[in-house]
Amino acid sequence: MTLAAFLLLLVIGLPIGLILCVAALVFIYDTNNLILLQSYPLKLFTSLDNFSLLAIPLFILVGELMNGAGITQRLVQLAAAFVGALKGGLAYINLLANMMVASILGSATAQIAMMSQVMVPEMQRAGYDRAFAAGLTAYGGLLGPIIPPSIVFVVYAVLAQVAVRDMLVAGILPGLMLTGLFILVVALLGRKHAYPVGTRQTWPARFAALRNAVPMLAIPLVIIGTILGGFGSPTEAAAVGAVLAVLIGLFYTRSLRLRDFPLILIRTGINSALVLFLVAAAGVFSWVLIFGQVPQTAAAWIQSVATTPMAFMLLVLVALLVVGTVIDGIPGLIMVVPILLPIATDVYGIHPLHFGVVVSINLILGLLSPPVGIGLYVAAQVSNVSPLRVFWVTAPFFVAACLALLVLALVPWFSLALL
Repeated sequence: MTLAAFLLLLVIGLPIGLILCVAALVFIYDTNNLILLQSYPLKLFTSLDNFSLLAIPLFILVGELMNGAGITQRLVQLAAAFVGALKGGLAYINLLANMMVASILGSATAQIAMMSQVMVPEMQRAGYDRAFAAGLTAYGGLLGPIIPPSIVFVVYAVLAQVAVRDMLVAGILPGLMLTGLFILVVALLGRKHAYPVGTRQTWPARFAALRNAVPMLAIPLVIIGTILGGFGSPTEAAAVGAVLAVLIGLFYTRSLRLRDFPLILIRTGINSALVLFLVAAAGVFSWVLIFGQVPQTAAAWIQSVATTPMAFMLLVLVALLVVGTVIDGIPGLIMVVPILLPIATDVYGIHPLHFGVVVSINLILGLLSPPVGIGLYVAAQVSNVSPLRVFWVTAPFFVAACLALLVLALVPWFSLALL
């Protein structure tokens, strides 16, 4: 009955947070357990009673502040100064700029929408196919929830009860690997297609671009350095990053004005509320699943199908890629982690941080997978092209992402080496 209600509400299009809350109520009604109903509001509240969750609104605030401080254009200019003269230079610029923006924004859909407006018209003017430009920007946006700071990793850390710092660090090498593979794909496609060559810049121009972008790059360096150096928690590091973003926007780029702050804070509050409501709903839903012994039942079935950790990880990759095509990253994470994580750690002995990296990237990749692929639709809508054409034109990047995911699933070293 709970599953039927969940699927029905999902088909109707109800927001996933409400679906989780309603499904939990249906389960309580179906089992006729009034004790659970009495504890329902308290569980909603206690699911958010976690200091680490403060990092989410602060990371969102950093992204909003830097977006208003003229970050994107300066980072694009920095990338152009060093790789613009290569064949297909604008494609490399797109990926490198996305990687640098990812270290600040931490949100795939926001990054895809913002970078599509900047890079797609520029690439089209240079002679690139518009669908390719949109798809490349979308895959660059895939780096947003992987390279720290990552809201997706913060949510996973809270769900899995692991250190947020360790989870963020675990995403550094996978993010760099994915960026490297995408650059390799651009290089291989450049041998086949006649991509335009940009203008080589002088060293003084390169140093000028670097000087203009250094304050922007200081924000992720300060955030990550604070966490890695043990000077503060991810929440405190995000607060420092927000203060630094305000100072840069007001006094360096001078793109921020005091009159901009109310709107920035409103957007931050709305986006934070959306994410945190999902976390609260997940707490209730997970609580109900555990009471109903769903993880134990799922573990028994999975053990009958997958007899080794490798077989289990391959099964997870396929299942979550399907889930990710219809459900966004954070809601998908909230749904599957309470069920799959105990099985991964207790039954197969998989490290929770390694599992978290694989599951998170797997669900994020679903943003760019048909038939739904929210990221594809965002890039296509902003760029005014067909989502299906965007997917087919950039299919090599999808293959590269799947290959990276397979390597990450089977080789824990990439997730755990920096810990």
